[in-house]
Amino acid sequence: MNDDSTGDGPPVPGSQWYDADAGPLVRPYAMTGGRTKPGPSNVRFDLIALVVVDDEPPGPAEEALLGPEHRSLLTLCRAETQSVAELAADADLPVGVVRVLLGDLLESGFVRVSRPVPPAQLPDERILREVIDGLRAL
Repeated sequence: MNDDSTGDGPPVPGSQWYDADAGPLVRPYAMTGGRTKPGPSNVRFDLIALVVVDDEPPGPAEEALLGPEHRSLLTLCRAETQSVAELAADADLPVGVVRVLLGDLLESGFVRVSRPVPPAQLPDERILREVIDGLRAL
């Protein structure tokens, strides 16, 4: 008997976890252990928050203890700094799952997160225009 989803041909690696018609067979709650909040500190990850691998992350032995989704996110972060939304898209995971997994990685010291500047703290557009006009007048 074959292990692929169609029943035809040789078994496809990983086919027991994925069905072409149904999609992933591992449900999001299984990836997060049923958790919906990112870590004990309940950190809130904005969609545009930037995630980078920490300068001194734990070693390979600790990384080996992580789940495959955690390692996938780390691989994506090592390639380049990405936002939470980009990580979710590139990992093909729901944003809620990515937030929980990132909370685990943050708590373990694998990643750092740069939070976006709140709109209330951004400079007023009028002031920026006055600065630009002043620079042009020089």
